[in-house]
Order: sequence, then structure tokens, then C-alpha cells
Amino acid sequence: MALTPDDVVTKQFQHVRFKDGFDPDEVDDFLDEVVLEWRKALDENAELKAKLAAYESGEKAAPVAEVPAAQAPVAAPAPAAEGGAPAAATAGIIELAQRLHDEHVAEGKSQRDQLIADAKAQASKILSDAEQKSREEAARLERERSVLESKIAELHDFERSYRTQLRSYIEGQLRDLDEKGGPGGDASAQ
Repeated sequence: MALTPDDVVTKQFQHVRFKDGFDPDEVDDFLDEVVLEWRKALDENAELKAKLAAYESGEKAAPVAEVPAAQAPVAAPAPAAEGGAPAAATAGIIELAQRLHDEHVAEGKSQRDQLIADAKAQASKILSDAEQKSREEAARLERERSVLESKIAELHDFERSYRTQLRSYIEGQLRDLDEKGGPGGDASAQ
């Protein structure tokens, strides 16, 4: 049971029948609790004084990080009989802040590494997709080129064939003209 000053002030003991006063066993049990809590407080006070002395002797330049209230509940320092408790509380806060700082830095580094790994994976995927599209487009253009080259070859063949047929036709017409124009042409001219 954590003993508070209000517990001591409000403690009610049972009255004993046939005697004046309180039940001695109940009073003894309560006083044992008070002694235990008091000793805990004295031990904690001595520990905090030792931490303060260690801090003041060599760690005065340690930076104080901001500690979120939800993560580090710290009771207001009680006035010290010897003047060392507030400094001890400060040393405890500094130690807690340093630990929280280290945890946040480690968490930040792991998140950074994860983000970098994700970005590299995404960049690799984008690059491979772009290379795949480039290969597909090159293949499509090559097919289109071969189709166009075959059409051009067909057109060249058609042109040669057409020229040959046209020449043959014109030569045939010229021969016909020469044959008709020979004997009949002389007669018509007279």
C-alpha cells in the first residue's frame, strides 16, 4: 500500500470494548506501514542525492531534451531539508530525457532506413517498367518499319510494272500509228 500524508491524517482506529483506547495490534500494523514507506522515501532520497552528486561532478554539460509529459510523469520536487532533492530530480529528468532521446533517434534511423529501402525498391520498379515499355515500343516500331518497307518494295515493283506496261502500251500505239499512217496516210494526204 502506498502511504500518503492524507492516509496518516485520516486513519481511524477501532475502539476496543471493555478498554479505553485503540486496538494495539491495529496501531502497530499501521505504524509498521508508516516505517516501511518512510524507509523507502529515505532510500530514494539517498539514491537521488548520489545521482545529483555524480551529475554535478562530471556531467554538467549534458543537454536537456524536452520530455513529453505522457511518457515521463515526474512529481514536483519536494522541498529538501538539505537542499539536494531538486537537483537530484533534475538529474533523473536529464537521464530520462537522454534515454528517450536515444530511443527516438534509433526509431528515426530505422524509419529512415525503411523509407530509403522503399524508395530504392520503387525506383527499381519504375526503371524496370520503363525499360520494359521501351523494349515493347522498339519492337512495335520495328514491326511497323518492316511493314512499311514491304509496302515500299511493293510500290517499287508496281511502279516498275506500270512503267513497263505503259511503255509497251505507248510503243504499241506508236506502231499502230506508224502502220496506219504509212499507205493510208499517203492516200488521205492527196
